Amino acid sequence: MTRINEAWLTHPATQRVCRTLTESGAQALFVGGCVRNALLGAPVSDIDITTDAHPERVMELAEAAGIKAVPTGIAHGTVTLVAGGIPHEVTTFRRDVETDGRRAVVAFSDSIHEDAARRDFTMNALYAGPDGTVLDPLGGLPDLQARRVRFIGEATDRIREDYLRSLRYFRFHAWYGDAEAGFDAEALAAIASNLDGLSRLSRERVGAEMLKLLAAPDPAPSVAAMRAAGVLAQLLPGADDRALAPLVHLEDGLSADPVRRLAALGEGETLASLRLSKAQMAALDTLRRAALGTAGAGELGYDLGAEAARDALLLRAALLEQPLDPHAPAAIARGAAAVFPVTARDLMPAFSGPALGARLATLKAHWIASDFTLSRTALLARDD
Repeated sequence: MTRINEAWLTHPATQRVCRTLTESGAQALFVGGCVRNALLGAPVSDIDITTDAHPERVMELAEAAGIKAVPTGIAHGTVTLVAGGIPHEVTTFRRDVETDGRRAVVAFSDSIHEDAARRDFTMNALYAGPDGTVLDPLGGLPDLQARRVRFIGEATDRIREDYLRSLRYFRFHAWYGDAEAGFDAEALAAIASNLDGLSRLSRERVGAEMLKLLAAPDPAPSVAAMRAAGVLAQLLPGADDRALAPLVHLEDGLSADPVRRLAALGEGETLASLRLSKAQMAALDTLRRAALGTAGAGELGYDLGAEAARDALLLRAALLEQPLDPHAPAAIARGAAAVFPVTARDLMPAFSGPALGARLATLKAHWIASDFTLSRTALLARDD
């Protein structure tokens, strides 16, 4: 018998939520990511509980127990119970009644098997009781143990229920799959046969999924598989992933930055369809321009700051398939710490208006070219 024993599971507040349901005769089973990650020894961020009690009953029981109940998605069976400051998303067992490739019409169920059958991958259809005992209604545990990402039932059926599952497949493989074992042939064939459905997805959902994928420790094999299956061209025409694997290699222990990695796939126009935030798009444009430009490490450090300059040089090296200059970090640091010693007041009244701005720019260029060594006196003495 497989059992999990994690601090989040035994937390008094979480056990209180479970007792609130089970003492009334309802089931309370942990499900999905929290069970999967606990079995893999990975961090757990969200606690999802499923039950045969209907959402109205869940709210009644919570209120009677003095637990805050928030009807976050009551029409779809979801109530968030907040105990001890911890949110627990409690969802009634469900079965799909109708799907259109983007969303599902669901009905409540009293069967764990029906609830499991509507999920995407076998590793996500694992449940655990309040005591940590794992329930595996669809035989997903061997897949999880082998780090094999496999659709439940027929892959084509699962994809046509929600075409975002094609992207989720690559994301889950990047995070949880066995890179050496490769990708499930049936899954790739089903994905490649259903590319047209991707156009029906909202750009926001696609963008969010891409960022989650690119935040994985090494997303390059999954993105390469997306290209081979035709998914990358369908979603991001013109995207090129050749620089992604070199970039991941060059990052060498840096925290994964999905925006930095997204910049390796293409220009801003190519990525605009992802509907990213204005801040993310601005960061992408700045990073691409700097990487494709000729400014040196020190100048980039001065213009962009240390972190953005580092990212630009990493991206440049990846695009050129070259190693990073070992002297670059020191040059970036010098540039980021440098303060231009000349002000507009120093040049007035000899210069004014556009001429003043041009003169400042000229002196700044000389200062940067000197590796930030020219003093204020030396710069003001220049007559060029």
